[in-house]
Amino acid sequence: MNPNAIFKRKVKLPVQCMILALLVFPACKKLYNLPDAREYLSKNINYDNKIIEPVLGRYNIHGGFKADNSSFPLTFEILNARYGDGRPVTDLFQKKQTYVWTGKYDGLEKSLEEIEAKRKLEEHPLFEVRSSGEFVLWASSSNDLIQPRPEDSTNLAQDTRFFDLKVSNSGGTIVLKDFQLRPWRERSYSPDNDINPYTGKVRRDPLAPADPTKRDYIRPRLENVIGERTLKNLISNDNLKDVVVYIRRFEGGNGHSLRFKFLNTDSVAMNPAVFNETKWDQLVHGFNRKTTSEYVQYDVAYPIPLTSIQTQFTNGGNARAEFRYSRRGFGGTLTTGMIGLDFKIFSAGDWEIVFHFKNDNPKFEDE
Repeated sequence: MNPNAIFKRKVKLPVQCMILALLVFPACKKLYNLPDAREYLSKNINYDNKIIEPVLGRYNIHGGFKADNSSFPLTFEILNARYGDGRPVTDLFQKKQTYVWTGKYDGLEKSLEEIEAKRKLEEHPLFEVRSSGEFVLWASSSNDLIQPRPEDSTNLAQDTRFFDLKVSNSGGTIVLKDFQLRPWRERSYSPDNDINPYTGKVRRDPLAPADPTKRDYIRPRLENVIGERTLKNLISNDNLKDVVVYIRRFEGGNGHSLRFKFLNTDSVAMNPAVFNETKWDQLVHGFNRKTTSEYVQYDVAYPIPLTSIQTQFTNGGNARAEFRYSRRGFGGTLTTGMIGLDFKIFSAGDWEIVFHFKNDNPKFEDE
């Protein structure tokens, strides 16, 4: 016999056996009523951390699920939501509209309309668990809908929300006990070190916490910003605050505005034109820029930034704004000064970011 024919025959036999097995096994399974193959559910599934501490008004995600080789898909269900004193918890499961993305945001969109075409409003419980085991507290949550932790900073059981989690597949069911949810009250922007996280009011100066006349401030980044009077580098840190930042709402906008403003030591608005090296069209993902002698304003979509992906307007998950100017120093050397801030704003509205030169104004003139 031809060796090639022998080889082909040997190859065909295992293939034929496999096909026969595939045909015969389902018939035998049906004939003898054999059970379906069961998925695996490990007894050791768990989470890295069962204490969830989100900030209300922001999109929060809590992961850390350890499947321990359990078979997916898994079904997750929140059970027995209650306070530490046994009262039932219902506020977490109110359904409210929240934004979800239907298209890919990449930071290249040319209008608000183009951004809005990539997302839509959907109704979701304020707090829910995904099929991945991740917990989500949606940005539609607020102090009015969910009571935050107490202002006096106590952490009593009767103020803590507890719940259990049922995890199941065809291999069985496991209930993980005693998750805790301790929400922080809303803080609409970041950095937010000027806000007391327990009360939501102005935070006192950490170097003088007993002095009610002193407060903490957001501090910008400074590079080569020389004082007009002192001719020294301006500083903004824990000990010396030559320049501070306010992130605050303003009246009279269109409901989706972001404004940048600068105040001198007399709290008088400075002309933004003095920052003559600033790339205003690349400063923020905004549109319809309006420039006046007191501020620069954009139409924007909130939150800022819109997602966590890196774009030309972001740095490490934050929006990045930098204001630059150049001047001639001694000997004719050209130097560039910069004042900047990495920030987030979570709530829609009309917001302004104000840089206040408290102790000395920048020197913009040449030597």
